[in-house]
Amino acid sequence: MTRIIYIQHDGTRHEVDAAPGINLMEAALAGGVPGIDGDCGGNAACATCHVHVADGWAAKLDPANDAEHAMLEFAEGVTETSRLACQIIASDALDGMMLQLPLAQH
Repeated sequence: MTRIIYIQHDGTRHEVDAAPGINLMEAALAGGVPGIDGDCGGNAACATCHVHVADGWAAKLDPANDAEHAMLEFAEGVTETSRLACQIIASDALDGMMLQLPLAQH
C-alpha cells in the first residue's frame, strides 16, 4: 500500500492507504477525505479533486496532459504545483506523498 497524506486548508491531516494502480482521487474518496469531491468520477472533466503537490514530489509524477491543464484553468488558487488527484496514480514511489487541498473545490 502507498500512504498518501492529504492536508486540508486548515492544516487537518488525513493519511490514506492507496492500493497501487488506483488514482489519488479514488483513494481520497475511499478514505473519507473531506474536500475532494471527484464529481466527474476521475475523468479530468471537473477539477473537483484539485490538489497542490508538496515540494519534492512533483518531479516523481508524470507530467500533466492537455486535458488536465485545461481543467485546472477553471480551478481557484492554481499554482505551479497544482494537479488533479484523479490523474495521479498510486505507486510505491509515491509512498508518503503530501497533497495540500485548496480552500474550496469548484
